[in-house]
Amino acid sequence: LFLDRSDAVELPIKFIPQNAGCYHCWILLKSSCDVRVYEIECVVNTDHAEAELEFVTPAYQPVIQDIPINNMSSQEWKLEAILEGHGFYGPPLINVGLGGTALYPLMFKPVTEC
Repeated sequence: LFLDRSDAVELPIKFIPQNAGCYHCWILLKSSCDVRVYEIECVVNTDHAEAELEFVTPAYQPVIQDIPINNMSSQEWKLEAILEGHGFYGPPLINVGLGGTALYPLMFKPVTEC
């Protein structure tokens, strides 16, 4: 199936979210010979997406930092954590209930002085 760009029609949508979260929308388009339903999902993040942590601990002694994850959306989050770097450990999955906060326990366990 090849689509001809001359047959395309733009459908401008203005979206003004109140808070961070996941927003779902269904658009129903009807004509005399066709009916189509489009499902749209918009994910909105806060402006404060970056953070920096500094761990200070003697060699071979672990330190744990609980990182709060706030879910201000209307559905539960099931998040997968991907850790990069030597000596960092944490659970691979974490659930954050709707409207709740979960603490992600990030552990740094140095094996040498660094």
